[in-house]
Amino acid sequence: MRLFLHRSPHADARPDGSPISLIVLHAISLPPGCFALDGPRALFLGRLDCARDPRLAPLRAELEELRVSAHCLIDRAGDIHQFVPLAERAWHAGVSCWRGRERCNDFSIGIELIGDETTPFTEAQYHSAAALCRTIIDRYPTIDEESIVGHRDIAPGRKWDPGAQWNHARFLALLRRAAPLPPELRLQ
Repeated sequence: MRLFLHRSPHADARPDGSPISLIVLHAISLPPGCFALDGPRALFLGRLDCARDPRLAPLRAELEELRVSAHCLIDRAGDIHQFVPLAERAWHAGVSCWRGRERCNDFSIGIELIGDETTPFTEAQYHSAAALCRTIIDRYPTIDEESIVGHRDIAPGRKWDPGAQWNHARFLALLRRAAPLPPELRLQ
């Protein structure tokens, strides 16, 4: 497991009085069915060029104006890519609500996993997600296991991810035993 730091322009300051109390898990595959890092990284960095990849042509209208990010992304090898410092607001949740609180971006941390609805996530992704979430929980004790949810849980009917291939019970079992990220993998 390695940590790579990037800086997304798609982030801003959190509103005052919004303690971080939620982790939202997502899945991304861009182009659809492709598990390379290039597409999601370009999207989060504001550098996605739909004209250069014919597989993105059907999504061009949707993607070209899209301004999204996540705090972290976990690739298929289990490497962690941080795009937004945890204390800042990443633009990952969109129209959302959790336990009566709207605008989940204000009080959540977004973690993307490279994957889709039909392909199981990798063992490395589960272990990295557990270590990453353990590190976040240690930093923000207002987050507990019940506050780690899928995008579908905060935007039902609008979002599906992380999807049926994500085994949340297995992830929680790993989280309970997980050590935080090693000190040399220091999140911003």
